[in-house]
Amino acid sequence: MSVDEGVLSKAVDEGLSLGAKYVEVRYQKDYVDGVTLRNDKVVSVGVERTEGVGVRVLVDGSLGFASTNDLSLEGVLKAVRVAYERAKALAPLRRKPIEFSEERVGRASYGVVPKVKLEDLSVEERIKLGKEIYDVVLKTALKVKVPAYMFELTTHDQEKLIVTSEGAYVRSYVPRLYVSLNVVLLEPQKGTLQRRLEYAGSGGVEQLKTWNISEDVAGEIKNLEKVLLEGVEPPKDAVDVVVGSEIVGLLVHESAGHPMEADRILGREAAQAGESYVKPNMIGVYRVGNSLATVVEDPTIPGSNGFYLYDDEGVPARPRYLYKEGLLNEPLHNRHTAKIFGVNSNAAARSMDYASEPIIRMSNTYFKPGNMTFEELLEGVAVGVYIKSYMEWNIDDRRWNQRYVGLEAYMIRNGELAEPVRNPVLEITTQGFYSNIVAVDKNLKFYPGTCGKGEPAQGVPVWFGGPNVRISKVRLGVIA
Repeated sequence: MSVDEGVLSKAVDEGLSLGAKYVEVRYQKDYVDGVTLRNDKVVSVGVERTEGVGVRVLVDGSLGFASTNDLSLEGVLKAVRVAYERAKALAPLRRKPIEFSEERVGRASYGVVPKVKLEDLSVEERIKLGKEIYDVVLKTALKVKVPAYMFELTTHDQEKLIVTSEGAYVRSYVPRLYVSLNVVLLEPQKGTLQRRLEYAGSGGVEQLKTWNISEDVAGEIKNLEKVLLEGVEPPKDAVDVVVGSEIVGLLVHESAGHPMEADRILGREAAQAGESYVKPNMIGVYRVGNSLATVVEDPTIPGSNGFYLYDDEGVPARPRYLYKEGLLNEPLHNRHTAKIFGVNSNAAARSMDYASEPIIRMSNTYFKPGNMTFEELLEGVAVGVYIKSYMEWNIDDRRWNQRYVGLEAYMIRNGELAEPVRNPVLEITTQGFYSNIVAVDKNLKFYPGTCGKGEPAQGVPVWFGGPNVRISKVRLGVIA
């Protein structure tokens, strides 16, 4: 760590001496290394280093934030004074003073220990992997052309130390590895398909063996080639639809995670990332789905992309049940919104880097799996469609109306997968999806992403996931 811990403690003392009711000083270092290939050519090799201190103070019911990359005592104390002056200046403009919930904050040190350090993965090895996967793509695509292939591999070392006036002391280290691929398949008479695959988690280089990307990509190309060449239109009548875990994961992130962020419920995000259909008086009483609809948010999952054990306010993390058996159950809270709702914080305050304020964020959001096998999920479906992955999607600002265009999809006939389906469109409301679930299998799978929110915008690593879910009697659309 490049900052003296004593500097952070003195910064807390400085804020209190100025008259702040609460002082939070967070040191954060993010080291990111990446390579990008287009086809078999190197496009870029990049390094990003950010390191500094972010300070928040609560003064006369107003929060002030400032940051600095000057890690000297004077540099950090100056940031404290700037944060104090900002809070003091804005205090008279607040209609209602900001208050924090009472919490038992943590004093802990934790970290993810990689088996193979990220720094041991050389630039040459990263480039070699990208080229090897490209060779697999070319050898697998037997009947179609591959006009475009993109490969990116990024390593991210993140270190934090949080010290507050209420006694929090949380030191953490989380290394993350990220790989993304984008492949375009072309058949002149049939058109194109584009597939994006992402792999990410907390840990070291050993994750590459677990992901087995080359084998995964070969399977994807083989299946998508068949969809492109042989895909039929989806049925025009209403049918049962089995929604694959990739779509389920994205769907719960967008239609459960975002609308259950407490700051969004209260309107803070309305002019930024969007609104929410949820109102404060709906928590615990509004039914958005049936008893099979449970959505969990859990930052403590080992190896996850959104992993942390304490949030950036020093509050211990735990699983949060956003939707519980169809009911709106628990929003994501920081200490400010928890006070407004009359509950305790559930540790959802996260920041992208030292220069960003902690705001309410998701971590790892997933649909709770059931007990069925995939084969049992298909049983009893005389005619239906299985949509395994998606090509594009959108959702409205209130997170109510949503649309997913299928990529790899198949007809279901008499409980068995049959011919591929081209471009099925699932257009449904949030309540329409969660209320029409009839079966859930046990095959929980996670997918990585970078969740964007805030102004200035912040992107943080997350996982979203779920099992395969069957919904009843849906009329699918199709795009040409």
